[in-house]
Amino acid sequence: MILPAASAPEFGMEERMKKVGFLTLLITATLLLTLAFPVSAAGPKTAAVPAPVAAAVPAPVAPAAMPPHPHIEEALEAMRSAKHHLEMAEHDFHGHRSKSIEHLNAAIHEAEICMQEP
Repeated sequence: MILPAASAPEFGMEERMKKVGFLTLLITATLLLTLAFPVSAAGPKTAAVPAPVAAAVPAPVAPAAMPPHPHIEEALEAMRSAKHHLEMAEHDFHGHRSKSIEHLNAAIHEAEICMQEP
């Protein structure tokens, strides 16, 4: 079926918004999986080497420095960008756009909590 020339731009915009919505859900799912399964849990565990008893000198305990969270920062930036694109969309897509924005708000909130963790 060939669409009239007047409805062709609307059809293209709707397809783009569907793709944006799908990509938003994909990014959110990827972020949640990344946060649920940290890399350290997936790697092989190294055996602890026993320390010699004669060299058992207590080392000064220094507070651990807070590691940077570059992946979470990038994910936050991507989620905020996706949220902005959804907010600028012209259609609501039967409530799916607003539901996607709600999910992004929740994911952004969780990622911000992760940024506060050591």
